[in-house]
Amino acid sequence: MTRIGILVGSTRPGRRGEQVARWVHERAARRGDAEFELIDLLDHPLPHLDEPLPALTGRYAHPHTRAWAETVARCDGFVMVTPEYNASVPGVLKNAIDYLYAEWTDKAVGFVSYGAHGGTRAARQLRTLCGRLGMATVGPRVALSLHTDFEELATFRPDARHAEVLDALLDRVVARSADGTAAPGPAGQDPDEAAIRGHLDRLVDAIRAKDLDALRRLYAPDVVSFDIDPPLQHVGVDAKLKNWARVFAFFAEVTYEVRDLVPTVGDDLAFAHGFGRLVGTLPDGTAAGGMWVRLTLCLRRTDDDTWLITHDQVSVPLDIRDGTGVVDIEP
Repeated sequence: MTRIGILVGSTRPGRRGEQVARWVHERAARRGDAEFELIDLLDHPLPHLDEPLPALTGRYAHPHTRAWAETVARCDGFVMVTPEYNASVPGVLKNAIDYLYAEWTDKAVGFVSYGAHGGTRAARQLRTLCGRLGMATVGPRVALSLHTDFEELATFRPDARHAEVLDALLDRVVARSADGTAAPGPAGQDPDEAAIRGHLDRLVDAIRAKDLDALRRLYAPDVVSFDIDPPLQHVGVDAKLKNWARVFAFFAEVTYEVRDLVPTVGDDLAFAHGFGRLVGTLPDGTAAGGMWVRLTLCLRRTDDDTWLITHDQVSVPLDIRDGTGVVDIEP
């Protein structure tokens, strides 16, 4: 049976992580689709990384490393429970991850974080780190506040809404671990880049389905759009959806093609540029091939670790001699 490790990422005296991890384990144990194991770093006292060879070699010199490698290797996926210390990941957790390589690779991982602001920055750093190891990072992320989910900042009393998010996280960790396709691509692929590309895939799917509700979920409420049609800007998701509604009324069938997309991902913001083309069929059956436009997107990461389009811009080159748009160029 699929085995999921629930990793307690802090060894600090007075830590809250053990309470959080036990909550995760107790809820996970109700499931029948996987086995769940609590892995406490207190039970694996690893010194500061002391292996003479890089973990990539898989040649471990010390008994404590080999014991740690056996613990990690027997799991098919992980839920990492992490606090946020000084806007970062606990050193003991980073150290434990750095000890190994192959034992992490091609396995799914999700995150439960806690802190004054939900531990969001620690979880984001973990996602990047795990992605570099070839792990498939999945969401949604559970973000717990020290102020609202702990009585007197000490006793864990999670808001009821977190249980539903945790169940969804466990669903995805188990599914990605069980089907043997956990890794999103070659080791080192940026999971945030994969998320941006997936977001654009969902945009195309929603356009093809003429699904305004699905499109609404992909844009920030305050999105600003520099669309191809007047006026100079469309402000707010309702204005953006009004444009899409006009497109859907014009075409009997419609889709959107994106080429040469290049994402650049930061901590909370991401940009992507490429080329797009709207194609479709008119009500009388005439095929409309459309023109290629230059496409630029800005996306913002939300507190629940998803991305929303906060700005988009499409444009065509201009023939400066007569002031007309050049619409017959292909990428």
